[in-house]
Amino acid sequence: MTFYEHVRVGECLRLGSHLFTADAIRSFAKSFDPQPFHLDEEAAKRSQFGALCASGWHTIAVWMRLMVEFQKREIQARHARGEPAATFGPSPGFRDVKWLKPVYAGDIITYETEITAKRVSASRPGFGLVTLFNWGANQHNERVMSFINTVFVPRLPR
Repeated sequence: MTFYEHVRVGECLRLGSHLFTADAIRSFAKSFDPQPFHLDEEAAKRSQFGALCASGWHTIAVWMRLMVEFQKREIQARHARGEPAATFGPSPGFRDVKWLKPVYAGDIITYETEITAKRVSASRPGFGLVTLFNWGANQHNERVMSFINTVFVPRLPR
């Protein structure tokens, strides 16, 4: 990633895609969201979803993994070009989390992030705060989840 001064509001980042399998849906649900429609095909058929579907938390956890992998690739590319690199830092929080459509076994979700705002941190002058609108869309280009978060991004060294 780049330093705060190089962040461009309006820039969109394609993080990558993920195939949600039935086994992965059940595994995640068993550990973190053990509701019947995430664990059992028959129970899911009888639910409002009609089929086994991923936990919304699973969809956000995949976003996080893809964001970290994206950052690693960006840092490696910058280092390969001899450029300094920074990374998005910790987040003071998420808001407006929405699970818009179920994610079923076999769905491929593509994740993207748009930089929507930035400002210098008043409490940590070595950092800026960058606001991101994040979403995932299925293979039919239907958004299935979205949320907004803010992250600390290091400023250029002085």
